[in-house]
Amino acid sequence: MPTLAVDNFNIVCACLGGFITIFGLVSYLLKEKFYLSEALISLIAGVIFSPNATNLIKPEEYALYDEETLHMITLYFSRLVLGVQVVLAGVQLPSKYLKTEWKSLALLLGPGMAVMWLVTSLLIYALVPHIHFVEALAVGACVTPTDPVLSNSIVKGKFADKNIPKELQKIIVAESGANDGLGYPFLFLPLYIIQHTGQGSDHSIANAMGAWFGETWGYTILLSVVYGAVVGWIAKELLHWAEERKYVDKESFLVFAITLALFIVGTMGMVGSDDILACFIAGNTFTWDDWFRLETEDDSFQPTIDMLLNVSVFIWFGAVAPWKEFYTNNVIPIYRLVFLGILVLLLRRPPIVFAMHKRIHQIEEKRQAIYVGFFGPIGVSAIFYLYITLDYLRKNVTVDGEPREDAVYLMEVTNIVVWFLVICSVIIHGLTIPMSKLGLWLPRQNTEEAVHEIDEGLRRRQGGSSTAANILPRSVYRIGRTIVRSDNSSQPQSRGDSQPPVPLSSAPTSSSTSNGNAVGSQDKIGSQDKIGLPDGTSSDTRVNTPQPAQLNQRAIRFPDEVEQSQKP
Repeated sequence: MPTLAVDNFNIVCACLGGFITIFGLVSYLLKEKFYLSEALISLIAGVIFSPNATNLIKPEEYALYDEETLHMITLYFSRLVLGVQVVLAGVQLPSKYLKTEWKSLALLLGPGMAVMWLVTSLLIYALVPHIHFVEALAVGACVTPTDPVLSNSIVKGKFADKNIPKELQKIIVAESGANDGLGYPFLFLPLYIIQHTGQGSDHSIANAMGAWFGETWGYTILLSVVYGAVVGWIAKELLHWAEERKYVDKESFLVFAITLALFIVGTMGMVGSDDILACFIAGNTFTWDDWFRLETEDDSFQPTIDMLLNVSVFIWFGAVAPWKEFYTNNVIPIYRLVFLGILVLLLRRPPIVFAMHKRIHQIEEKRQAIYVGFFGPIGVSAIFYLYITLDYLRKNVTVDGEPREDAVYLMEVTNIVVWFLVICSVIIHGLTIPMSKLGLWLPRQNTEEAVHEIDEGLRRRQGGSSTAANILPRSVYRIGRTIVRSDNSSQPQSRGDSQPPVPLSSAPTSSSTSNGNAVGSQDKIGSQDKIGLPDGTSSDTRVNTPQPAQLNQRAIRFPDEVEQSQKP
């Protein structure tokens, strides 16, 4: 007799597969039209599937109702996702990028991370009751690194291609990949001080500093850099050797970087060193000669794996996040958490990036500095460091084999604050772009409707012979990404005329107007392009004549492929 098997495995497969399938049907619409991040959508799905809603995904039951086991599952999942992400981040950077752009990276990873750490810690110290500053430093260190998973929403896709210069995208990728591994020194300095100065300890700052320099900088950071460079270089040479002799097939070639990430995560995890930093160094060394990056540039396998991991990990986060504890805990009131989330997003990163932007050549203008400063998301890396902190406090800050009282309080504070800041970052950074686009779209619609009403009134008065473009003074209205033109030329651009407004997003480079005025590339954040007008004058934006699409012979055309084919 057939029987129903409504067990956890089948439910998880059905939920995960069903969500990704449905999301895939409208993925282009959500990500490239509405500019919603897949992390935000997946987090919401995780909440819906969680015990707080439908109770289809039951993390505590999978961990046999053991809190420590649940923490380890989340930690290992985060390690896996970060390892693959930072290898792919290193692979997509140009040849010898760490060498050629070391000055910009040194500013972002040195004073940039230090100020982010101190500012966040000061805010936590001010708003969390009964916490010492050293303890606040440990909590602040967890959210200091920017997240490579969430950074993908601002360096990939149509919005990034239209608005973010390529060099700026690269420095964001490089920083988000490198600073994940460099979070260890910021975290373990306060942890060692707490361990060596509290109840039942040796009360020796010297021992704490010795452990910090020896274990953290020597064994963790230096070893991971050397190991990642060696493994990445050997992997590159072996793949060259195999490819020259036709030993490797296409599938194995494409998956090589991902399997390299798994190998490094496993081996560095066994020796207890910094696997995340090793993965980033290995990825960059692996493409030191740019060969692998160029060979896989047009392949979609790596982005596909990237998407599957992103969706899966944020569904899990939505299910395991301590939603009820945000307002039922005895540590920090919910109103203080809200203030903390707002202040951290506003003060943690934007001020220091704005202060340094003139020394970072990729950030050319103030608008770009504000943009890069605001989009320093808190995500998977923060959860990774959260559970590193909880594990260390549970095992090392003890009295008679049990966690000390101050360690227990710090564990509760860290768990609530870090999770809340991650949720805030996913929501705020996930909605910023669509809300800004909506704010630009509404005035554009109002302006177009006003021009249309004026146009219709003039037509009725003068028997349809005049338009608003014949009466209104010559001007160019730039609203969002669209130009609405009204002048005395024979090409009116108001809504009521025969030709619609010219969108910048569809304009490729290097073409010319009919009267000889040059037109150029599409606008980026902070650029100073010009547009040729019929009377020979110019305005602050360029408009290009679209070129015919050059498509291959496949029958299916995806929207992003059509847009790419229109580029010269």
